[in-house]
Amino acid sequence: MTENNQANVRSASIARKTNETDIKLSYGIDGTGVSEISTGVPFLNHMLDLFAKHGQFDLKVDADGDIDIDDHHTVEDIGICLGSALLESLGDKRGIKRYANVFIPMDEALAQVIIDVSGRPHFEYRAEYPSNLVGTFSTEMVHEFLWKFALESRITLHVIVHYGRNTHHMIEAIFKALGRALDEATSIDPRVTGIPSTKGVL
Repeated sequence: MTENNQANVRSASIARKTNETDIKLSYGIDGTGVSEISTGVPFLNHMLDLFAKHGQFDLKVDADGDIDIDDHHTVEDIGICLGSALLESLGDKRGIKRYANVFIPMDEALAQVIIDVSGRPHFEYRAEYPSNLVGTFSTEMVHEFLWKFALESRITLHVIVHYGRNTHHMIEAIFKALGRALDEATSIDPRVTGIPSTKGVL
């Protein structure tokens, strides 16, 4: 279920309940970086907080999932909900910049995120981590989250970690870069008239 706020306010609220997860999420594009995150997955809480802060998004996530099994369903479904909220909040994408390419360093690590708010979901991911875990969080879940986010938001998303030695730093750089790139791609450019596509639709 989605609920879009009043006209000209680029935000959305999503509620999604399955036999595996119960998620309530609200997302505002034109925010101030305020977040309230409770997922039951501490490392994901940290990453979503960084995403919101560096993208200047307002983000609230309340998730209850079957983390007694593992983190997979919770991480995946939050990616689905966040992608759905982005798609809903963008509306017809009128006036947006559409593209962004952002590099973010985190100490020795360097991540790059490239976005096209294209209406055509695609995901490319290049990252090799020194460790399979950050605390109890599996690095496999980074791919799962980003892929489902790109799919549901219908964006083209390329994520590249160029180098790094610390797995936490490498993933943190990704989420910071994702926030900054999405902020740029969804920002309104006063020079853009209508939909930023020769097709007339995104």
